[in-house]
Amino acid sequence: MSGFLANMAFYVLPFIVVVGVVITVHEFGHFLAAKALGTKIDQFSIGFGKPIARWTDRSGVEWRIGWLPIGGFVRFAGDDNAASVPDQDDLEDMRRDLIAREGKAALGSYYHFKPIWQRAVISAAGPCANFVLSIAIFAGILMVLGQPISAARVAEVFPNAPAAAAGFQKGDVIVRADGKPVRSFEAVRELIILRTGVPITFVVDRGGHQVVLNATPVRGPVTDQVGHVHQLGTVGIRFANLPQDQQTIRYGPIAALGAGVGRTADVIQTTIFYIGRMVTGRESADQISGPLGMAQISGDLAKQTADFSADLPTFALNAFLTVLQLVANISVGIGFLNLMPIPVLDGGHLLFYAYEAVARRPLAAKVQAVGYRVGLALVLGLMLFATVNDLQRLRVFNFIGGLFS
Repeated sequence: MSGFLANMAFYVLPFIVVVGVVITVHEFGHFLAAKALGTKIDQFSIGFGKPIARWTDRSGVEWRIGWLPIGGFVRFAGDDNAASVPDQDDLEDMRRDLIAREGKAALGSYYHFKPIWQRAVISAAGPCANFVLSIAIFAGILMVLGQPISAARVAEVFPNAPAAAAGFQKGDVIVRADGKPVRSFEAVRELIILRTGVPITFVVDRGGHQVVLNATPVRGPVTDQVGHVHQLGTVGIRFANLPQDQQTIRYGPIAALGAGVGRTADVIQTTIFYIGRMVTGRESADQISGPLGMAQISGDLAKQTADFSADLPTFALNAFLTVLQLVANISVGIGFLNLMPIPVLDGGHLLFYAYEAVARRPLAAKVQAVGYRVGLALVLGLMLFATVNDLQRLRVFNFIGGLFS
C-alpha cells in the first residue's frame, strides 16, 4: 500500500498538476480574448466529467471543476448546436432565431457572428497564452536563480568515433558550433542529438588558439538527465564538469524576459527541426511521447529531486522549481501543437477563417464536418502512436511477452 501511495505521489500528482496548469492556461487564453471582444460565454470548465463544484458569475458564465482534472474547455454561446461548424445556411438560421429571441443587437455577442479577425484572435489566444506562460516561467527562474552553466570542455574522446576522426583532443573547449556561440556543454549536446548525419562545424579553444573541426554525428546511445537511454545523435565526446568551468549568469528583468523569449523560441525551433527530419525519414519518431511518457518524466524528475534533497523543505522548493520548468517546456509543446493546421485544433480553425476571408463565405458545413472527422482521426492516431512509444519505453510489451514465453 505504501508503494502505491509513493508512486501516486511521484508519478500521478506531478502529471496532473503539469497538465492541469498547461491546459487551464490555454483555455483561459481563449476566455480572456473572448471576454475582451465582448463574446457571450456559457461555460468555463477546469477538468472533464461530472462537476464536483460549479457556480455562475455576474456575467452569466458557469464555472465548473470536473472530477477528471486533466483538461478543460470554454463553451461559447451557440456552440451546443450545428453552428459549431457553420456554413451560410446554418448562420442564417441561427441569425433569424437569435433576432427573434434577443433582437438584432445581440448578434455581436455571439462568436460565429464576430468579424473574422476577432474569431481568429480568440482561436490564437489559447496557444499564445501557452507561450506567454512559458516565457514568464523561464524569465522568472532566470531572474531569481540565474542560469548555471559549465563550459563545453572535452574530458574524453572515444576511439573510432566522429569526434576522434575530426581531431578533437582532451582539454579542447568548444566555443562555437554550427556558427553559433557556445556557453555550455548542454547547448552542444542539444545541438548534436537531433543532427545524425548532418555535418557540424565546431570551433574549439586549444591552449589559447582557435581550431576549426568538422564532425558528423552518428546514431548512438545518449543518456538523458533522469538516466533514460535513447538512440540519438552523438559524436563520441564526454564532457568535463570542472569547478573552474562553472559559473552562474545573472539576469535583470529585461534581460531575463529576452532570455525567456529566446528559450521558448529555441524549443519551438527544435520541435520544427525534429518534425522536418522525421517527415523526411532522417530521424525516427520514437521521441514522440504521450500522457504516459509525460507521467513517467514527471515522476522520474520528482524522484530525482527527492534523492538530491537533504530535507523536506529543500525537496518542496526543488520540486516546485522542477514542476515549473516542466510546465514551461510542455506549455510550449501544447501551444505549438494547437497551432498546427489540423481541424479540431486551433490551427485548423485559423485555416478555415483564412478560407472564409478569401472566399467571403464560410467553408461548406459538409466539408468542415469531413475536415473535423479527418482531424480528429489524425489527433487520435498521433495519441495512439505516442502511447505505443510510451509503452515500448516502459517495456510493457516485453513484460507481457514474458508472461507467455
